[in-house]
Amino acid sequence: MTSAPFDTQLAACAQRTEAFLIARLDGLTAAPRLTDAMRHGALGGGKRLRPFLVEASARLFGVEEREYLAAGAALEMVHCYSLVHDDLPDMDNDHLRRGKPTVWKAYDPALAILAGDALLTEAFRVLTDPQLIADSETRSELVAALAVGSGPDGMVAGQVLDIEGETKRLDEDDIFKMQALKTGALIRTGVEMGAILGRADVETRAALVLYGVHAGLAFQIADDILDVTASSHALGKTVGKDVEQNKSTIVSLRGVDGAREILEHAVEQGIRALNGFGQDAEILRILIRHFAEREH
Repeated sequence: MTSAPFDTQLAACAQRTEAFLIARLDGLTAAPRLTDAMRHGALGGGKRLRPFLVEASARLFGVEEREYLAAGAALEMVHCYSLVHDDLPDMDNDHLRRGKPTVWKAYDPALAILAGDALLTEAFRVLTDPQLIADSETRSELVAALAVGSGPDGMVAGQVLDIEGETKRLDEDDIFKMQALKTGALIRTGVEMGAILGRADVETRAALVLYGVHAGLAFQIADDILDVTASSHALGKTVGKDVEQNKSTIVSLRGVDGAREILEHAVEQGIRALNGFGQDAEILRILIRHFAEREH
């Protein structure tokens, strides 16, 4: 990565990702109202942390910007689809996302479902485009990694476990499993996609994936803490939903202080996973600390 400050690099990645998404969505003309709903769910908000994970890991191996930008944008589309569906009345029933009405509130639940579906499928179309990612084997591996991270062995499974946690108490192991799937899977997939783009060897790829596992845990625990300590204005979404819906979280089991201890341990373990990368991976070390220390 460059020597520019972390915030500058993150903002630059967000701008590139936003521009890619705008151009991609502008090319979808078959159903204008659907495209508008996709724009509402994907544009104009979010820190684009997942594309930054792809970029930061890919640049360890000298990957071209065109390729990591496309892969990161595809990952972000999957993340945005998950938020659109997560907000639906039969899921979390949220009205606010990134400081604006959720897609189903701005349009209707049926269109929100279809917009989420469209973002998901468009993500895989991006990954299979040879003009964006040249090597066919790399494209195939990226598709497989994103399918695993987002599907029934990944994010979707985590969402089901999260819903089940509203009607029964989960123990700590159950919560860690749910969080590793619901939130951690896409974060882990981000660094794995960077390693795939870089044609990393098995050992190097495994080290980055391990970092991603701990980064995902850190992100989710920090999110749970913010749900009870931050304001809706600061987060741009409804807070207090975990308590309102009686969800089992590390905070509900351990309290805020106990959750912070686990958070700090996750950060330490994530940084340790990068020991073999030297100074080149410093931006990833800064990023996992950012996950833990963020205020929104």
